[in-house]
Amino acid sequence: MPHLQFHETDSTQNIERHLRVLTVDIGERSVFNWENHRRARDHIHKELEVLGLEPFLETYDYKGTPVSNVVAEIKRGSNPPRLCIVGAHYDTVAGTAGADDNASGVSVLLELASGLQNNLQLLPEDLAIRLVAFALEEPPVFSTPYMGSRVHARGVRERNEEVQGMICLEMVGYTCHRKGCQPYPFPLSLMNYPKVGNFIGIVGNFLSRRFTESLLNAFEQNENLPAVSLTVPFNGWILPAVRLSDHSSFWDRGLKAVMITDTAFYRNPHYHSPSDTMDTLDKPFMAQLVKSLLHFFITPTP
Repeated sequence: MPHLQFHETDSTQNIERHLRVLTVDIGERSVFNWENHRRARDHIHKELEVLGLEPFLETYDYKGTPVSNVVAEIKRGSNPPRLCIVGAHYDTVAGTAGADDNASGVSVLLELASGLQNNLQLLPEDLAIRLVAFALEEPPVFSTPYMGSRVHARGVRERNEEVQGMICLEMVGYTCHRKGCQPYPFPLSLMNYPKVGNFIGIVGNFLSRRFTESLLNAFEQNENLPAVSLTVPFNGWILPAVRLSDHSSFWDRGLKAVMITDTAFYRNPHYHSPSDTMDTLDKPFMAQLVKSLLHFFITPTP
């Protein structure tokens, strides 16, 4: 069987290029800067086309302004019965270029697309992978019907699609290496979670516990990226911070979903700040996340 094709240096450089385009060349991508928002959408669409995919825009109306999720699918078989969705939002809050939040997630999404194309022969023929860059997630849109992920999750339900699970990439690029730099909310602060922020977190609800476990098992094949998991009951309502991204749109529709994250504001002091810039991010860490995701897709667990 062919081996996984992955080159950390190339992947790191690709991620850095995407980060630079999104955060330096474009910058703020909020609902208060539609020109930059559209430029980000067009960059994502173009990059997926360059990879040989056929992306399309899932366009909807936000208070009189058309906005679009960017969608593409990768599959080896002609009509695979299983579907996995990977998504990341490309907007920002006002006043920030949003490097970790969430150019990091989009950059990993694009590099994952490249990795999947390079390893297409290793993908199961019964699996389709849908990549979605969500238009709107940040305030003032969060928790409203205008979230790109809510629009897409509603469509999934209306089309009666069979979804194995959804993976939300939310702030995946910040690390800290001093003991005690990684705090947690109560009651997680009482548990034996790592005190150094060099790991990636996988957060799922109770319905998604097997999906979470299969991701963690696959990630453990990559010794260069520690991973920890958390399963929360009641769709996360008893720990509201774990609901603060696009996976919750799928939870609320009764679909399996997880959030993959660097733990956001529990680790990253630049959250929702002008100082959330690409120079604060750990690009090799992000490249290793791509490798871990590739491990998951080439050796999936039902």
